[in-house]
Amino acid sequence: MGLGVAGHFRTAIDRDNDGVVVNAFYRHSRIKYYLKDRRALRIQTVINDTYDIGVLRRLEHLAEVIAKARDANRRLLDTIRAGQSCVLASPVIERVAQPTLTEDGRRAPALRFADPRVMALTGALCLSLFAVTGVTNNSLRALTARMLGTGYTTSQMTYDLRRLRFNGLIRRIEHTHTYVLTPDGQRLAIFYTKLNDRLLRPLLAADQPQAPPNLRQALTTIDHHVDDYIAQARLKTAA
Repeated sequence: MGLGVAGHFRTAIDRDNDGVVVNAFYRHSRIKYYLKDRRALRIQTVINDTYDIGVLRRLEHLAEVIAKARDANRRLLDTIRAGQSCVLASPVIERVAQPTLTEDGRRAPALRFADPRVMALTGALCLSLFAVTGVTNNSLRALTARMLGTGYTTSQMTYDLRRLRFNGLIRRIEHTHTYVLTPDGQRLAIFYTKLNDRLLRPLLAADQPQAPPNLRQALTTIDHHVDDYIAQARLKTAA
């Protein structure tokens, strides 16, 4: 079982059952998802204390509890879908990779791929639990700082929340200090993180012993072809 803790949030991956069950805990409540009979994805939200989601405990508020639980299920499902359909040539990526102006004329700072702070920020936003609970300055800053591995101040987090919001990647829940990812924000965060962790890092380490043998063999083949082209062109490699 693997655990990750961030304030009131906690996640656990259970591999002891027939498959993998992901549990995301928030205060006294939780949401879990897994493959039912290995055929269909099932998402289940359990609210043990209605105060966890800002609802009173009386029976007349049951409809509101159900609505919020279903909304949590939907947001998590949207995140899972976004992770399976990242598109390289996305207008969102093209837009946020450089500074732009919002519709009301405000400057939206860029979120450039490979910038360490941006990569830590988007990696933190990929946490499935945030899709359910939303993020705050404190919760997102704690995880981003951990992933960045250096100092990360409250003012830096405020600035990053501002550029996420101005780029249309998050929106604030009315009358709260909590933000949720927009569909564009989900796609961008997952795309940046998957591209870095699943493609660039393995390729950059392809000549290392821990790299898959077929990848190291392919890299060696490419090197041989490049050397042949250099020799045929009668160009000398640098000493």
